[in-house]
Amino acid sequence: MNLILEWWVAVILLLVDIAVAVVAIIMATRFLYSRYRKEQEGKADNVLQTSIEKGHRIELEAKDKALKILQDAESEVTKRRNELAREEDRLQKRRADLDHRFERLEQREVAQNKRQSALDKKENDFKKKEADQMAELQRIAKMTVEEARGELMVQAEKEARNDMAKIIRQIEGEARLEGEKRAREIVTEAIQRVASDHVAEVCTSIVSLPNEEMKGRIVGRNGRNIRAFEQAAGVDVIVDDTPESVTISCFDSVRREIARRALERLILDGRIHPAYIEKVLSDEEKAVERDIIEAGEQAAFDAGVAGLHPEVTKLLGRLKFRTSYGQNQLSHAVEVAKLAAVIAAELGANVELSKAGALLHDLGKALDHNTEGTHAMLGAEFAKRYGVNAKIINIIAAHHHEVEQESIEAAIVEAADAISGARPGARREDLEQYIKRLRALEEIANSYKGVSQSYAIQAGREVRILVRPEDIDDLASIRLARDIAHSIEDSMQYPGQIKVTVIRETRAVDYAK
Repeated sequence: MNLILEWWVAVILLLVDIAVAVVAIIMATRFLYSRYRKEQEGKADNVLQTSIEKGHRIELEAKDKALKILQDAESEVTKRRNELAREEDRLQKRRADLDHRFERLEQREVAQNKRQSALDKKENDFKKKEADQMAELQRIAKMTVEEARGELMVQAEKEARNDMAKIIRQIEGEARLEGEKRAREIVTEAIQRVASDHVAEVCTSIVSLPNEEMKGRIVGRNGRNIRAFEQAAGVDVIVDDTPESVTISCFDSVRREIARRALERLILDGRIHPAYIEKVLSDEEKAVERDIIEAGEQAAFDAGVAGLHPEVTKLLGRLKFRTSYGQNQLSHAVEVAKLAAVIAAELGANVELSKAGALLHDLGKALDHNTEGTHAMLGAEFAKRYGVNAKIINIIAAHHHEVEQESIEAAIVEAADAISGARPGARREDLEQYIKRLRALEEIANSYKGVSQSYAIQAGREVRILVRPEDIDDLASIRLARDIAHSIEDSMQYPGQIKVTVIRETRAVDYAK
């Protein structure tokens, strides 16, 4: 019993101690919270005070800036007002000046109108007098003004046509007799003295093979040999069913020649593979380069032309691999040089200048595969680049009348070029091109009014035109021949020259009954 009582007393004492401790903790917490709140309130008061002071300071600065801006604005407004006042004064003066000028113009216009009225009155009087005089003249002549004018024009045109036709026929007849006689002598002597053996030479593109098995070796495994060859040489190799031969195709005759030589060497050697192909092509390119230089030097020697720049001689040698209508251009250049020398000697012109211009006249044909422009202008530009004589440059540029000829030597070279290209056997054309050229000649002639029929004869070197006599008179037939000749020159390419003959005949037909 005592133990239980003691236990309860102990429990009660423990609870009292706990209650005392809780009360102590609560009192301590309240004290700490009170002190913390006072500290925070103090800080808040400080922050508020600082903000108030800062706000007052910013407000003062803003007022100062606003005051300054206001003062600046007032100053600017004052300045602008002064400027506007000055501008208004100037405009007022200008307006007054313009008003004064306008008044003077009005006065001048009034005076001008008065003078114009007087002039109009005088003009009306003159017109009336002129009309009266014209009516009197018409009454006397019994013909109107239009009828008189038409009669006068018809009479004047008829007389002028007759006189012109007579003079043209007389001059052309005299010039034709003398010119044909002299030209025939000179051309005949030139052709006889030159007597060139070079007629036609064509660069071949066919390579012969020892047997059909060689085609397979040229093509190679999966076509690697032929692809390597075509890529390195810049040509197309055509391997078809043609027995024991292949074809090399390329627009550049020099590249085609290099490829032909290289392929023949590879066939003879038997070793055909990409690495060796490049070596052989390089060797043959150097060999052809040497041949070109030698050909140019030999041509200059044969033509008797010295002192050419090495680059000009080299380009001249490239003509060895260029043909036109089957005629080798290097042989043609040498032949023209010889013909020009003979003609120049006969006419008393500069022989050396004629030879040099004739030798180089087709120099641009070695360039026109790679460059835009006509061969005459390309050749002239190239020659000018390497210091060729200015007269020779004009001969080159003018031999197809693309520029004006400045010397008699230029005309001589043009004539020699025509002789070399037009003489029998000099050039050849395939049948299709020949037929097209003849048809084009007849179409050009038939396109003109008054032409009844036209025929291309003499292998296309002459076109004969029949005209209707009621539409074309004698003078018009002369003009028609010249117009057709000019149209042919402008629209066609042909070797030599083409003769245009216009025939006008009047037939009188009657019947005996």
